[in-house]
Amino acid sequence: MSLVTDSALRRALARARDGKTLDVTEAAVLLHARDEHLDTLLEHASRIRDAGLAAVGREGVITYSRKVFIPLTRLCRDRCGYCTFATAPNKLPAPFLSPDEVLEIAAQGAAMGCKEALFTLGDRPEDRWHQAREWLDAHGYDDTLSYVRAMAIRVLEETGLLPHLNPGVLSWRDLQRLKPVAPSMGMMLETTSRRLFEEKGAAHYGSPDKDPAVRLRVLEDAGRSNVPFTTGILIGIGETIEDRAESIFAIRRVAREYGGVQEVIVQNFRAKPDTAMRGLPDADLQELAATIAVARLVLGPRVRLQAPPNLVDAEYELMIRAGIDDWGGVSPLTPDHVNPERPWPQIDDLAARTGEAGFQLRERLTIYPEYVLAGEPWLDPRLFAHVAALADPVTGLAREDAVLQGRPWQEPDGGFAASGRVDLHVEVDTTGRTNDRRDDFDNVYGDWEALRDRLDPAASGGHTPSEVRAALRRAEADPAGLSEAEAVALLSADGGALDELARIADDLRAQAVGDEVTYVVNRNINFTNVCYTGCRFCAFAQRRTDADAYTLSLDQVADRAEEAWRAGATEVCMQGGIHPDLPGTAYFDLAKAVKARTPGMHVHAFSPMEVINGASRTNLSIEDWLHAAKEAGVDSLPGTAAEILDDDVRWVLTKGKLPTKEWIDVITTAHRVGIPTTSTMMYGHVDTHVHWVRHIKLIRRLQEESGGFSEFVLLPFVHTSSPIYLAGVARPGPTAQENRAVHALARILLHGAISNIQCSWVKLQDDLCHQVLQGGVNDLGGTLMEETISRMAGSENGSYKTISELRAMVELTGRPVRQRTTEYGRPDGERLAASAASDGVCQSVRRVLPMA
Repeated sequence: MSLVTDSALRRALARARDGKTLDVTEAAVLLHARDEHLDTLLEHASRIRDAGLAAVGREGVITYSRKVFIPLTRLCRDRCGYCTFATAPNKLPAPFLSPDEVLEIAAQGAAMGCKEALFTLGDRPEDRWHQAREWLDAHGYDDTLSYVRAMAIRVLEETGLLPHLNPGVLSWRDLQRLKPVAPSMGMMLETTSRRLFEEKGAAHYGSPDKDPAVRLRVLEDAGRSNVPFTTGILIGIGETIEDRAESIFAIRRVAREYGGVQEVIVQNFRAKPDTAMRGLPDADLQELAATIAVARLVLGPRVRLQAPPNLVDAEYELMIRAGIDDWGGVSPLTPDHVNPERPWPQIDDLAARTGEAGFQLRERLTIYPEYVLAGEPWLDPRLFAHVAALADPVTGLAREDAVLQGRPWQEPDGGFAASGRVDLHVEVDTTGRTNDRRDDFDNVYGDWEALRDRLDPAASGGHTPSEVRAALRRAEADPAGLSEAEAVALLSADGGALDELARIADDLRAQAVGDEVTYVVNRNINFTNVCYTGCRFCAFAQRRTDADAYTLSLDQVADRAEEAWRAGATEVCMQGGIHPDLPGTAYFDLAKAVKARTPGMHVHAFSPMEVINGASRTNLSIEDWLHAAKEAGVDSLPGTAAEILDDDVRWVLTKGKLPTKEWIDVITTAHRVGIPTTSTMMYGHVDTHVHWVRHIKLIRRLQEESGGFSEFVLLPFVHTSSPIYLAGVARPGPTAQENRAVHALARILLHGAISNIQCSWVKLQDDLCHQVLQGGVNDLGGTLMEETISRMAGSENGSYKTISELRAMVELTGRPVRQRTTEYGRPDGERLAASAASDGVCQSVRRVLPMA
């Protein structure tokens, strides 16, 4: 341990006393506190803990969870130097516990009053051990997580215990699969030390799942997915004091940004025989207390802090003074399989020792009280009944009179009863939205200040006229060969250079598709705006209790499709919020309802985010889900939910939307299945010109690989009611110059790959649409009939455009106009006649003009 001076300790303690924000260096200094300095440190930490408990109405309460420990498999692909839990197949009777063994443990726990089933297992053992792979295959499971999911459901249904899942490293998609079956999950960060991961002989060497960057990404993805998540640090495994401080700050960053860290464990290393680290000394308990206290100071009063009671010897009071407010899971039945040499304390004894320190011991559930009381989006509706049966509705703690019994777990069967403001599609143009923001604005999107820390301060632009001229020459000679730097320079073009950029793009447009400007007669049907994903740019999403929330019935969706058909539409575009009550098969039902009523209608439906949601809820692969959607009547997918395909931007712009990799997977799988898609880019918020160029180049690469994109649609950010703008994080959309430049650049970069470049009249004023039509654009999109998403964000361009209005917009260019189908074909005579009669818009959505 490195030494610090007495004066440095006193300065850091004074800052802690005065409530000043500590930095990493000061935290590292405080980790050295011992003896009288430690007493002072513990006093400050206790004060912060007590304030946090008082704020949530639990003054003087230390919690714990009564649990059973279910070691589903002790096989693991990692090789941690301190672990006795992981073992080899020849030391086990079977690679996995059988379903009967799982249920026997859970049932015995339920009989003893336990309420938590802690599933602990090694990381993806099938990747290392063929015995694990063979067992899963023989029992019909695709992977270990499929078995975890299945056993969690059975425990819920047959015992009533609440699963807490610790399956190791999880991807964003894994979290979507598992959230519906477990109120909480967890994974120890352990440390951010890369040395322990990369250095031969260190604790995490040879363990792919112990990469600190990977583990931090899991914490972030859990927060994005609104999963109440337990994490923590492990001290004494070879990390430095500075590593320890940095690990605490890394957890703080995630906790602030997403609000999903329900609990932080500070665990001390205990050497175990038959491990590579058996000769290391145990972490000192004063060192543990100092670490807990510093964690409390850094993490603040709202984070729940735990020390495992079986690892602290008799020093219960010391850990309470250090600032813990929870003892974690304690089992009256099963041993701690990770630390088998350390038995759990008896719960009565733990209560007595807690009482001696002046606190009352109270039982909680695996999901912490704050998340129980908050409900959605933290708790999946499929678990509402299971949690409600065990939770005190006032405190969120465990009910003392709870009866443990199994309850059915099933996909929601509701969600299609018409509810809420179902006429919003019309009223958004008259009375408008009820409020400019939701009343949970300050907490549902995460910490706005933490988001600002993520922003790249580098500004776009700054290119010299000579750089722009050189890029223009290259664009004309070799449009698809533009380098990233050259393309970025073109986005700075203005004045005569911008006119020249538009000319080059328009010449390429003429080569690719001729002079025709096309449009489609279609209807948007946003079947619900109830959504808990938490996209920070979205002004459309509502909670089910919000004044503007609505959900359409299947009949209402079909009625709107039929009305659109009578008005000459050839397409309905269906997208909606990620409504927690809609089952994964709801999307199939929507497509079937439209096809049943209007068999000739092209169903252009469901963004990649909705595809992921449907696949996760049905536990199908993306490919199998898309095959089922195609059979149900889905003809093509909108390539929305792309925003900017760069995760550094996405995690500021959105909270829980799918990562770039998942968007690409859905789109490329759709193309492979034979479902064409559009492609989109929403720009002008927290992004830079470099992001725009990389996004467009990525779209081109995907098109060259799969050929499934029908068009590229540019969507300028509409800021007025967007939460991220109202919070002062995003800028107010792109400028007119940027809009002209990026439409032209898209034509240039995509030349020879995607023929159709579409502008959005919804998001651009008519004059700008006219300008971009002279700079590479050949398509105006659709008549739409109802456009609610952009209007809720503050777009002032209306919810529909008639054919006459679209034609008038094009007339100024002198180019011919043609109605098209979704596939850019020509509608038949009957469709053209019907659309001409209605002017492309059904009567029910038309604005009524006031009498003169």
